[in-house]
Amino acid sequence: MENNLRSKILAIIPAYCEAPYISDVVKGIRSQNIDVLVIDDCSTDNTGEVAEKAGATVVRHPYNLGYGVGLQTGYIYALENGYQYILQLDADSQHDPSDAQKVLDPVLQGQADLVIGSRFLEKSYKVPFSRRMGNKYFGFIAYLITGKKFSDCTSGYQAMNADVALLYSTKILPVDYPDSDVLIMLHRSGFRITEVPVLMKPSPSNKSMHSGIFKPLYYIIKMTLSILLVILRKRYSHGN
Repeated sequence: MENNLRSKILAIIPAYCEAPYISDVVKGIRSQNIDVLVIDDCSTDNTGEVAEKAGATVVRHPYNLGYGVGLQTGYIYALENGYQYILQLDADSQHDPSDAQKVLDPVLQGQADLVIGSRFLEKSYKVPFSRRMGNKYFGFIAYLITGKKFSDCTSGYQAMNADVALLYSTKILPVDYPDSDVLIMLHRSGFRITEVPVLMKPSPSNKSMHSGIFKPLYYIIKMTLSILLVILRKRYSHGN
């Protein structure tokens, strides 16, 4: 890919206490001549310093604001600095940086507005039964509403164009779990969404936003209500 196109791509990586892993992720993306922004969500370790040393620009939150706000900080930064394409991935090395081009290609070629890197399209990624059933449940709900099948509604490995990032930078984006509800909203508003297969490794830190007993229950209730609100809400267009 030509360097003038590469200069229009920004990879955003929300991070909270990921100092042991963030360097390899940043270096893997930077090796492809893609700019990297790490959003340090008030880490209590030296995540930000490690990311800067690896070649990333770092924006630090003064308080821990959560995953969704971290992403939104990245979207706003990208738009304010003239980036036309955004890649997002996790900081814990679960997402393989070598898949970045595969995730970006449909957006760069104008074939899609949003690309989801799916763990389930070609390779079997083992997740706990409750999370696997939750993904299938919300994938089925999304299919009933949109007529489009999503194999991995909760993937954080995504690429998008500036139109999607502009919508995501508004209050419409949920600040905790932007998953199936957002995909339904985008599809109903005319944005083109596709999936590509990616490799996802087990989390080395064994952390998850959906761990424990109450978090999965909260997620199911919250996401169901959020999807209902999306159905009732007006549709957004590329120009709004």
